Amino acid sequence: MHPRQRIEYSSPFHRPALRTDDGTRLIIWPVVNIEEWEIERPMPRHASPPPGGISSDVPDMPNWTWHEYGMRVGFWRLLDAFRKRGIRPTMSINAKVCETSPDVAKAARDAGWEFMAHCYVQMSIHKVEDQAAMINQSLDTLEKFLGHRPRGWLGPGRTQKLDTLDHIAAAGCDWFGDWILDDQPLWVKAHPRPLVSIPYTVEINDITVMVSGQHESDALLRRASDAFERLYAESEDSVRIMAFGVHPYVSGAAHRIRYFEEMLDLFARREGVAFWNGNQICDWFAAQQPLPSRAPA
Repeated sequence: MHPRQRIEYSSPFHRPALRTDDGTRLIIWPVVNIEEWEIERPMPRHASPPPGGISSDVPDMPNWTWHEYGMRVGFWRLLDAFRKRGIRPTMSINAKVCETSPDVAKAARDAGWEFMAHCYVQMSIHKVEDQAAMINQSLDTLEKFLGHRPRGWLGPGRTQKLDTLDHIAAAGCDWFGDWILDDQPLWVKAHPRPLVSIPYTVEINDITVMVSGQHESDALLRRASDAFERLYAESEDSVRIMAFGVHPYVSGAAHRIRYFEEMLDLFARREGVAFWNGNQICDWFAAQQPLPSRAPA
């Protein structure tokens, strides 16, 4: 289905207000992206442009080792920052990480982080020959590692084909984060059952700011602060979701980690703000706005 067949137009400024029982008005959804970059493939992103602008051959050692720094060093800085503040984020994880970097996956599991399926390895959905098989492989691998099946999905780069949501629903997921088209959760048509869309972000994201934009080390903090103030003001009338996305090889770098920590502290000290994971947001929304009789089925 075309996305407009899956979801009707509405706006958080006009739809019925969303509330929480405890007075939380702005929900922060922290997402840490833990990826598996296979050295046998071209690297998904580049910090080191190839000499003369000519595409690097495989293996691309400069950019593979940049990512590997995140797994060996940057991740542990992020883990410590969340631990000190009592925050348990959602981890968007390529399932193969459980096999290639089990210490990282175990540390996140033991810290109570939520696991959100994020493909088996880091590659666009458009490059996957059999979506259903890959989605089930990802969820099955994570279920074996965790002892329970993750309920949420995020495609690498938020990529989808027109039928991806149906495969996600058929695999047992309840929610997904690929659609960045709102500031509140929404019901979305899928087969064999509807899904909840939880609003993720492309601009409060260290890839967009730091890697694509090549901004200074404190740029994500400044941008997040501006977004936070506006969403906090709007949430007086109806609860809003503010997501942020970070990667260990970017925000976990030595010259950026202090600004990431300051961002967490900025959010935490405001009254009426809470850090929730994807399952909490999905369950709250479904209870707040049960699936209407005319809604997606």
